[in-house]
Amino acid sequence: MADQNKRDYYEVLGVEKSASEDEIKRAYRKMAQKYHPDLNPGDKEAEAKFKEVNEANEVLSDPDKRARYDQFGFAGVDPNFNPNAGFGGGFGGGFGDIFGGGFGDIFGDLFGGGSTRRANAPTRGQNASAAVAITFEEAAFGCKKEVTSPRIENCPDCHGSGCRGGAAPETCDQCRGTGTVRVTRQTAFGAFAQTSACPKCGGTGKIIKDPCPTCKGRGKVRKNKKIEVSIPAGIDNGQSVRVRGEGNVGSNGGPNGDLLVAVTIRPHEIFRRDGANVLCEMPITFAQAALGCEVEVPTLDGPVRYRVPEGTQTGTTFRLKGKGIPYVGYKNRGDQYVTVTIETPAKLSKAQKDLLKKFDESLGENAHPKKKKFFG
Repeated sequence: MADQNKRDYYEVLGVEKSASEDEIKRAYRKMAQKYHPDLNPGDKEAEAKFKEVNEANEVLSDPDKRARYDQFGFAGVDPNFNPNAGFGGGFGGGFGDIFGGGFGDIFGDLFGGGSTRRANAPTRGQNASAAVAITFEEAAFGCKKEVTSPRIENCPDCHGSGCRGGAAPETCDQCRGTGTVRVTRQTAFGAFAQTSACPKCGGTGKIIKDPCPTCKGRGKVRKNKKIEVSIPAGIDNGQSVRVRGEGNVGSNGGPNGDLLVAVTIRPHEIFRRDGANVLCEMPITFAQAALGCEVEVPTLDGPVRYRVPEGTQTGTTFRLKGKGIPYVGYKNRGDQYVTVTIETPAKLSKAQKDLLKKFDESLGENAHPKKKKFFG
């Protein structure tokens, strides 16, 4: 059951129900930037709004999900949703099946068609999928990648007709091209008519007498296609890029599906990622930490100079503002956080050890307040 407290998805994005794909995209970007957790740290309300905006965009940016939402509301985008559920009973069919030859036909005659969808109606093709691996830097700044995707296309020899030489198939004489037939059944309640796919043509409304040898009369073939995909700057590991119209071909003149490219980001030798922020550890010597020093810190934009103050302790973290990863669709970027680690020399000569002992003795107990407190 749908959550009754949910706000309408169009209301969440602040657009009209007639909004175009571009209008929805612009509205989503605006709202996502406004409530992004990195721009509202610690704000639970903004975090909840951000999730709400993403949920609304996931539905309204997908033509199939949007159509189901427009027709059935939140229930239409529920994975367990079945528009015929609750009417099947023991009759082996939905509401439209039971009354296919009774009230359903009356309503169909009056209003231009019943509730049963024609098997040969235009159908959108299914989405195809592909995967691509990119570097840390390519994910940060965006790139173009060529991917190979297996997908269903119209047969090049028969152009989708299924007939040898591209000839047109014949109209089925049993259903007269409608793709459906009406069957009357006797039940305990009387005679009922049911509309179902034509058994002779399989619901296509067409008969192929001389099949195309390339596709065996199916009208479609599977092919691998190379496509150049634009990876947006700021994409994260496991996210996907949608390429409109590059999926499987539709049926009966329906539109193509989309291509969904799953992105994997290879680990970096130095950097790690936390949202739009970049994390790294920087080793320095004991002398540099005690006396302070100027160091060269690697960033995605190249090395930058940074002054480490004297007395810096291991585990100290400093921030390089704006040196992180861009937010997808925006110019502003996260930050880079650099954590200092003091590297202790492992192999010392006797002379070096003697010098260190003398140095340590010269400091006295007051030079190590944490050690004094711990052992005290």
